[in-house]
Amino acid sequence: MRTESIRILGIDPGLARVGYGVIDINKTNSSMIDCGIIYTEKDQEEGKRLVEISKDLENLIVTWKPQLAAVEKFFFYRSSTTISVVQARGVIMMVLAKFDIKVVEFPPMQIKLALTGSGKASKNEVLDGVMRELELKVPPKPDDAADALAVALTAWFQR
Repeated sequence: MRTESIRILGIDPGLARVGYGVIDINKTNSSMIDCGIIYTEKDQEEGKRLVEISKDLENLIVTWKPQLAAVEKFFFYRSSTTISVVQARGVIMMVLAKFDIKVVEFPPMQIKLALTGSGKASKNEVLDGVMRELELKVPPKPDDAADALAVALTAWFQR
């Protein structure tokens, strides 16, 4: 049995909002260290928004020094934002590679299954799982941050 702890950065990709959650796991418990969003202004050109995501993610990595990153896999939908989200995800993957952080990826159904036992769970059921696993009294806000914590926990469960 491992006795060391691990710090995991969970990421829910997007262009307007990138959810992030940082958790510490050791042999006796798991705890939330930080969560929130990287927000980009809609009136800025897309290139500048991608640079903002890169800079803010780099700051998070320098601050929290994660050993593992878990990123939600993107599924292609017929949407006007699909390409923008994929580009933001590419920037996220580049920054993680720049810091030589191992990355694991999970589709939404696998995240739901890991936290609730059902791949078709609702957002509220996943949130309940996050709160239970991290022993949180108050739900993490906004939703993108809670989703990122769910991705991080899935990485731990799938180790």
